[in-house]
Amino acid sequence: MARRRRASVRVEERLARMLVVVPYLIQHPGTTLDEASTLFDIPMTQLRRDLEMLFLAGLPPYGPGDLIDVDIDEQGGVWISMADHFARPLRLTRQEALAVYVRATELAATPGMPGAPALTSALAKLRAALGSETLGDAAGIAAADAGSAPPFLEEVRTAAQERQRLLIAYAAASTGERTERRIDPEAVFASSGQWYVAAWDVDLDDERLLRVDRIDEVRLSGERFEPRGLEGAGRPLYTPGAQDVRIRVRLRPEARWVAEYYVATDPVEEDDGNLVVTLPTGQVTWAARLLLRLGSDADVVDPDTVRDEVRAQARATLARYRG
Repeated sequence: MARRRRASVRVEERLARMLVVVPYLIQHPGTTLDEASTLFDIPMTQLRRDLEMLFLAGLPPYGPGDLIDVDIDEQGGVWISMADHFARPLRLTRQEALAVYVRATELAATPGMPGAPALTSALAKLRAALGSETLGDAAGIAAADAGSAPPFLEEVRTAAQERQRLLIAYAAASTGERTERRIDPEAVFASSGQWYVAAWDVDLDDERLLRVDRIDEVRLSGERFEPRGLEGAGRPLYTPGAQDVRIRVRLRPEARWVAEYYVATDPVEEDDGNLVVTLPTGQVTWAARLLLRLGSDADVVDPDTVRDEVRAQARATLARYRG
């Protein structure tokens, strides 16, 4: 299991490197491997291997005109020729554009995120292109969780970069219990408007995914650690389990973004444009809150217990307003 997970991380790291390196090499043809290695702080042998893999990138039918061509001359100069389809403007379906918008809005709303102003500007253009009918409530939901950056975000980030073991105090979400932990923080990333750290709990000898805003004390242990290849950005924040409630919901077109934003399985397209999906959750109250926010744009197909919880929360909310 560890080997497969580490292999996945290496693929993600290679992709991240190439997304930065390739545009530069296209704009600066003839840049040598040595120059690029120094500029991007990538070992020359690794950079050469990454570039030699590019010839596999392209679209069907994978003929010579459909792939990226990389030539490294005798002096080490790198020349990249893009396939014809890369020269054409990217065209997304409306559903693809909506998925991009939801994820990018989530990212821009995350406190402490570098580059958020530039991303916000790009989102404004995408929002205008999509229109209010396509967006529905997606933008508001994604941005609703924005707040201030967690107090110890920079300390945890630095420890992850420098492979420093940390001593932390952590408050559990379910019980509020405060525990002292020794962790090896491997990956710090943002998702759903929050910051997370994928860490190895030294005392439990197991992996843990921790919310950075629930850390209320941080100290360096003075020890370093070797990375185990824990997954960071892109990992599921919620792993369905045997005790979960599987909630079947019908999403009208205005709410289809939910299937992109949350864990959703078993999708079924209906003729009228609705989408029926299963939302697995360990907390029925969370699902009821989400459905209340969606209003008439979503219906509970089953189970009845979720409908009852939605009604109960609606009555409680109305009672507060009357009070």
